Amino acid sequence: MFDIREIQEQVIYSAVKAESNDAKAQEIVYSNEESNPTWVKNTMKRLEDNFDKSTVKKIRMNCQCGYGMDEKSALLNELLETSSSLEEFASQEKAQAAGLSFSNGELYLQFPYCPCPMLAEVDKLETNTWCQCTTGYSKVIFEKAFGCEVDVELLKSVKMGDDICLMKIIPLSSVRFINDY
Repeated sequence: MFDIREIQEQVIYSAVKAESNDAKAQEIVYSNEESNPTWVKNTMKRLEDNFDKSTVKKIRMNCQCGYGMDEKSALLNELLETSSSLEEFASQEKAQAAGLSFSNGELYLQFPYCPCPMLAEVDKLETNTWCQCTTGYSKVIFEKAFGCEVDVELLKSVKMGDDICLMKIIPLSSVRFINDY
């Protein structure tokens, strides 16, 4: 059986080490005496205390766990096959069921609940640091599907008291639609 905490420790450790060194990564990540909710909050506090905001975001964006990534990528590709614009892409029934929407020329992804299993026991987060992993996850799957670089902006988080988790998906160049070939 897999241990979600162990997986999270490994991905955060690797991301912190890439921005600093082994000793700093160990100091920030490993504290076996903390319960999972306490570990989440304290690890994010240790990150915030040791790095500037942009580095913290970069570290967390590199911490995606990869759960269900193949299935989500397949869905995005399926939606792209029958689209010639982002508006068409997001207006499909399957897209809307997956939380995609298009408004005022912009693409959004939302969830009515927090999908992160590590946050199941966390009542509320003080900052959005933990949630930046979902922006990294979304960046990876949308870049792969769209064939271009993508920015992802976290706008709302259920675990910070918002009614939904909401991200804006921003393609930085033309999206590659299947019909374009």
